[in-house]
Amino acid sequence: MGLPRLFARTAIPETTELVIASGPVTVAVRVNARARSYRLSVSARGEPVLTVPRGGRWPEAQAFLERNTGWLSARLSRIQSPYALAPGAIIPLRGSPHRLVGLSRLRGLVTVVNEGDEPQLHVPGGPDHMRRRLVDWLKKEARHDLETACTRHAQNLGVTVSAITLRDQSTRWGSCSSSGSLNFNWRLILAPPDVLDYVAAHEVAHILEMNHRPVFWRTVAKTCPHYERPKAWLKANGAALMAL
Repeated sequence: MGLPRLFARTAIPETTELVIASGPVTVAVRVNARARSYRLSVSARGEPVLTVPRGGRWPEAQAFLERNTGWLSARLSRIQSPYALAPGAIIPLRGSPHRLVGLSRLRGLVTVVNEGDEPQLHVPGGPDHMRRRLVDWLKKEARHDLETACTRHAQNLGVTVSAITLRDQSTRWGSCSSSGSLNFNWRLILAPPDVLDYVAAHEVAHILEMNHRPVFWRTVAKTCPHYERPKAWLKANGAALMAL
């Protein structure tokens, strides 16, 4: 016999809406078996996540969320990317600032134009299609650079990369599966080349060491000896790129 309706647990939704100072925001809800308490966090791209422990009750989770409205409002106000994918904006490409120029013609490819001291990215398709055209092009550039870097690091470490996939991740720059499949965030193409190279080396090294123990970092150093510098750069500047 099931529980009477009066005592039935309220189902925990996948998302919920919360009104903060800047207006309503959607909060993703994640049930985590390892969590011991309710937790509210914000990804580098400004996506709020409410973690609920297994066995947690939705009314308690809602009350926790309401108590932290002020914190969430303040946190979101600080996570703003200095970059925008719009005509006239400046974004980094391989670490070098480029101004975006929208072209009215519908056909054509994104091109890099070096005029004076300010490199430009000319994007066809008009303002309605600029973001999609530009992101598609950035992904192609990222794939080329990552495939080249991963091939070199795999040869250095004597391993095989089974596949390379680009993803629109909100918190991670890369990941490695047990089968040797590597996933990368396409925004790495915005970072300086040595940063992209470091992340490629990091994930290739995981094919040998699926952990972050000292032996893993020694493996990274074998193929990317000066990894500490790009690692520190990504820690300091990655959030701005991730929020794009």
